[in-house]
Amino acid sequence: MTDLANRKWYTGMLTQEDWWAVWLGVGFFFLSLFNIVGIDLVGWMTYPTKWVLNVPEGGKGAIGHAFYALGKKYSVTAKGFYKGLGWWSVIWTYVGFTIATCLGAFFMKWNMKRFFVGWTIIYFLTIATWFVGHHAFIAANKINMHKYGLNFALNLGGGGSFILALIVGLIIGNFFKPFAQFLSEAAKPEWYIKTAIVTLGVKLGYLPIKLAGMSQKLGKQAAGITFDLFVAGAAATIVAYMIFWPGVYIISRKIFKLPRATAAVLGSGISICGVSAAVATGGAVKAKPVVSIMVSALVVVWAVIELIILPGVFTHIWPGTKDPLVAGAAMGMSVKTDGADAAAGELLDEFMRNKVEVESNGAIKWPEGLITSSAVMTKVWIDMFIGIWAFVLALIWCYKIECKPGEKVPASEVWHRFPKFVIGYFFCWFFLLAIYFGPGQGGAPEAMPFLKTVKAGAVPVEKGMRKLFFMLTFISLGIITDFKKLREAQFGKMVWVYFVALFFFIIPVAMVIAYLFHHGMMPPNIAEFVVK
Repeated sequence: MTDLANRKWYTGMLTQEDWWAVWLGVGFFFLSLFNIVGIDLVGWMTYPTKWVLNVPEGGKGAIGHAFYALGKKYSVTAKGFYKGLGWWSVIWTYVGFTIATCLGAFFMKWNMKRFFVGWTIIYFLTIATWFVGHHAFIAANKINMHKYGLNFALNLGGGGSFILALIVGLIIGNFFKPFAQFLSEAAKPEWYIKTAIVTLGVKLGYLPIKLAGMSQKLGKQAAGITFDLFVAGAAATIVAYMIFWPGVYIISRKIFKLPRATAAVLGSGISICGVSAAVATGGAVKAKPVVSIMVSALVVVWAVIELIILPGVFTHIWPGTKDPLVAGAAMGMSVKTDGADAAAGELLDEFMRNKVEVESNGAIKWPEGLITSSAVMTKVWIDMFIGIWAFVLALIWCYKIECKPGEKVPASEVWHRFPKFVIGYFFCWFFLLAIYFGPGQGGAPEAMPFLKTVKAGAVPVEKGMRKLFFMLTFISLGIITDFKKLREAQFGKMVWVYFVALFFFIIPVAMVIAYLFHHGMMPPNIAEFVVK
């Protein structure tokens, strides 16, 4: 324990994924603020729009429309600087994020050559699947498909790209294993998703600014909803966790007769935060290293299965216009690992928004990101609980179960277990809220010219960068997932513990608790303000 005691509060700031998620997300967020003085430093970020090879008469030609689809221009300041980038935006996005991610890889002491080559391959695979997934046949719905000359569409919205990226990754990870092993140095879903979550903070802070441009009332409503999610997510998480952990522990011990330390690691891995919680708990209770490794692998594989199944199930069993934020919160408490949870929330967001728009024939349209946020918010609070729970378990094992003379657990362990990317998430969110309620005067009409310049910088980060890193997460999750691990004998009872605990305990309890704390919270309806 002496090494732990000698760690400084700033240990790991340049060597840990958590911190590099903060540096990337907050760094590009600060670059976006230069729009306030008319300097566009983020307008090069690419993002695909829906496209078709043949469009109705009067629309763009096939080639022109395809070029436009990946070169959408966001910024309204420094208007001429990035104008006409088209497909060059893909290259500039590659250059910008290659420099940033390689800098992080260097300080984290990864294999730079393998990371650079692997990152390059994963990036362009991601762009290709992102583009294909936005074909109107996949992404359009019955309300807007006709403007693309289609009589039928799959109605998946942006979720089609995520599913496609996961499929591509799973094919590589399970059928081209040497290639997957080579890419593994750059297939870092936890890093990518934590960066995406930091930029989700930009989304939450930017949403009131965006809606204030439609209506000052909508802006204030969005600000209120995000604060309600903050409070409800904290309350729901604390209640759920106090039920989840002992429940999984009892299932492991009483039904499957697993050893105490193994049950503790499973309890944290299944009920808290997957890999991080399993590793933290394994160290706290001094479980054999192989236990944390096995539980971590199990959690990752099951998380991908949940990611594939749960968004579609929740979308189709949930009443169309009723309590979508309840569904998001329940998902956030059910899916483990930050990557799969936030990715599942993003899928659910795309699916449910599309569903309600279609079912209401366009009369109801929700702003994107709030359902994702309801899922992520519960997960963020769970993440913050890891450090506290690892500290508590370490105390119990050190002083009550496996007592050793002179051994102590430093209180600083709570800070070192704290998920640092959460700091970036809240920082971006509250910084933009301060702009909205401070210089932005709560979205007052006289403040709108200033807020528009803030919006101009925020959009590429909260949309282009956030969605790119979500896409990188999906494809990377697939690359590192090997379904054969579920058949390995040593997993044995653990597989069944996870199955029983998830479907017969965690999901039902999560739905009840999410309902208790999120019932009645609804996203604002922006249908009347959206140009058809």
